[in-house]
Amino acid sequence: MNTANTATSTPVMPPKDSEAWHQGEIEMQERVGVRQQMADVGKRVLRDHLIDQHRQFYPQLPFAVFGTVDENDNVWATLRANHPGFLSASDPYHLSVNLPRDAYDPADAGMGDGKPIGMIGIELHTRRRNRLNGRITAQTNTKFDIRVGHSFGNCPQYIRLRDFEFVRDPMAAPTSKPEISGELDDRARKLIAKADTFFVATYVDRDGGHREVDASHRGGKPGFVHVDTDGTLTIPDFAGNQFFNTLGNILCNPKAGLVFTDFATGDVLQITGDAEVITEGPEISAFKGAERLWRVFPRKSVWRASALPIRWRPQEEGMSPNSLLTGDWESAEKKLAAMSAAQQWRSFKVVRITEENHLIKSFHLEPADQGGMMSFNPGQHLPIRVNVAGQDKPLIRTYTLSSAPSDAHYRISVKREGAVSGHLHDNLNVGDTLEARAPAGDFSLLPDIKRPMALMAGGIGITPMMSMMRHAVYEGLRTRNFRQIWLFYAARSIADRAFDAEIVELVKAAQGNIRIIRVLGDPDGATPRKDYEASGYIDMNVLRAILPFDDFDFYLCGPPPFMQGLYDGLRGLNIADKRIHAEAFGPASLTRSRDSDDVVPELPRASSKATKVVFAQSNRSAVWQPDANKTLLEVAEDAGLTPEASCRGGNCGTCRTKITQGSVTYKNRPSAKVGPDEALICCAIPAEPEDGEPTPLFLSI
Repeated sequence: MNTANTATSTPVMPPKDSEAWHQGEIEMQERVGVRQQMADVGKRVLRDHLIDQHRQFYPQLPFAVFGTVDENDNVWATLRANHPGFLSASDPYHLSVNLPRDAYDPADAGMGDGKPIGMIGIELHTRRRNRLNGRITAQTNTKFDIRVGHSFGNCPQYIRLRDFEFVRDPMAAPTSKPEISGELDDRARKLIAKADTFFVATYVDRDGGHREVDASHRGGKPGFVHVDTDGTLTIPDFAGNQFFNTLGNILCNPKAGLVFTDFATGDVLQITGDAEVITEGPEISAFKGAERLWRVFPRKSVWRASALPIRWRPQEEGMSPNSLLTGDWESAEKKLAAMSAAQQWRSFKVVRITEENHLIKSFHLEPADQGGMMSFNPGQHLPIRVNVAGQDKPLIRTYTLSSAPSDAHYRISVKREGAVSGHLHDNLNVGDTLEARAPAGDFSLLPDIKRPMALMAGGIGITPMMSMMRHAVYEGLRTRNFRQIWLFYAARSIADRAFDAEIVELVKAAQGNIRIIRVLGDPDGATPRKDYEASGYIDMNVLRAILPFDDFDFYLCGPPPFMQGLYDGLRGLNIADKRIHAEAFGPASLTRSRDSDDVVPELPRASSKATKVVFAQSNRSAVWQPDANKTLLEVAEDAGLTPEASCRGGNCGTCRTKITQGSVTYKNRPSAKVGPDEALICCAIPAEPEDGEPTPLFLSI
């Protein structure tokens, strides 16, 4: 997993001590767009003393995690245990720690009088935790005090619940000598591979040589830490409090100390090494819940068998709900492999079929080859290829995904209205397979946007909205920051409406952040307010009456007249074109009026002369005639070729083809993105040559 080219860590200079945060923390906060917000938070939550709540909390703890720096500037994390009461605060500025020195613990070298120290106090049986740093004072062989520098609370996420018991006198000297190594042996690798919890220490030198050490907790599903063949550790960074103490320290000072423990045996593995922060790369999107990664390159490891006098046992159902929303490296590696073969057709098995209404069935798909799911953006479609009776070649169609990227399976929800959809409805059963390749499409939820959004769906146009809402709810639960959603959903009748129960569950899970407005063209047999909120159809009158027009993003999906009417109405209210996103069905496309500041180059003129079209890979050619009104796809089919295509309207991108010579244009601008050396042949025609001389068009078909 070690892909060094994705690393983006750079040394930064320490800031003035007047800042609540140091420069590394500030840089991380700026990268995620919360700098100003966290400046205010820092002034409120970072204290130079222990509040009463913390003074009452620390004496309850049976252990604490400390971070120190040895004489060679190596940072170490350690876990030390004693009976509750070993931590106490006689005044708000000092925390007394009743622990003996331990020469076998490499972190002990940094526990001398006057040394900087970081600490996190954590109750694994309640998920409460608080954090502090400061300097050691009044140090003896059996205790020391910490003069508080910073003290602050931490949220309880990613902590697995565990109950504890002591198995020996915690004040007795350990008997097992440490085993020191420059690399990770099999025993260490196995401990890391099964870990759902570890602790990390980092440090930074601020102005005037003032050193601050931090100790922190990390948790996830077992397997969330990856051990590379060379011993490099790769760790996903999940949504947190956005303080970025650990990663900010690493930006300033690329070092880290980790401590893993076997909670059942008391074995301890301590690692010190170099570190880096990774903010870009495919591994991030492949690991469910990861917002970035960081790596540790071990230089020294210390194994201490049965070092702890305490043991823990996991509580039933004790996994953190936050951790359950994240992934593991086995799944991430499968997804990375799938991404590398994105354009290849793969076999997918139907694992479940759901009837959403009398017209729509949902097919839940998983890779038949046991490989990974390919990543996608909510709102995109899945190209599938099926063999239909009476057809001499497989047929390709694209169906919008109604599942979220975080779901375990792909789900396509198909309305019966053609040869392929009829085949799926009538002939596809659980256990059967079909072929699919990477999801695609430009109609998708904008990433990293927190503006409220209005989703407007007509009929089967609800499918991408289901994907978007499922994703928004997952992200809201994962980050504890929900995006406001208004869903306007129109159907002819209550019998034609799909996903009613699922939408209700999403509304509940969104904790008041999704509002649904259901519109029925024919409300006969339906109860107002119980079954629908408005009758007729979705138009600007409905929107004006219900929607508090604000700084919205609008997403439209449904029949062409439905979308065109809403688009024109929104533009009439001066809603910016770039805020209105739409997915067209079939060959239809949306006629847009561009914003005044949106400069879109004009399409080249169509060729006025017959143009030779060479299909390079097939070693065939044909002549396109300007008066025949045929697309390049139709010309290829007339020549006996069978290029892949689906929508025939320039919307799905399935027919995207490389141009090796010549140029093309379009009668109507396609909605799918296309590169300068590509053509969407389902709607492309040869362009007029600049010099007016007929030029053969070469396509890689």
